[in-house]
Amino acid sequence: MGMMISSRGRGKRYRPVAEINVTPFVDVMLVLLIIFMVTAPLLAVGVPVDLPKTKAGQISSEEPPLVISLQNSGKIYLQEVEIKPEQIIPRLAAIQEANPNLRIFVRGDRLVAYGEVIELMGRIQSAGFERVALVAQLPR
Repeated sequence: MGMMISSRGRGKRYRPVAEINVTPFVDVMLVLLIIFMVTAPLLAVGVPVDLPKTKAGQISSEEPPLVISLQNSGKIYLQEVEIKPEQIIPRLAAIQEANPNLRIFVRGDRLVAYGEVIELMGRIQSAGFERVALVAQLPR
């Protein structure tokens, strides 16, 4: 904290300054901003899938999509929760009642057979979803 010197009276008097020093506060906020900018991309869906590469453009949307992942081992994930293939239709039907315009992204491992990915998309469409898209990795 700073002290203020007053020239009143015979001796020097020191009085505390009642102002807040904003510089350390701004420094801390900038460090926090950088930390959040670095960690935010890591908070994406955490199911490891080796996506195929494509030259198509990126789809932008206002609301976050529902992500269904199909791993090379045959495991299916709804967001980050593993589900059995026979549970897909009932769960999606329940979700569709709450939000019928929800967009669904299907992430299929590049080593998974094309027929399995299409079968998964068919199940999703049979649950009543019309906005289904495949996710691919953009080339670097």
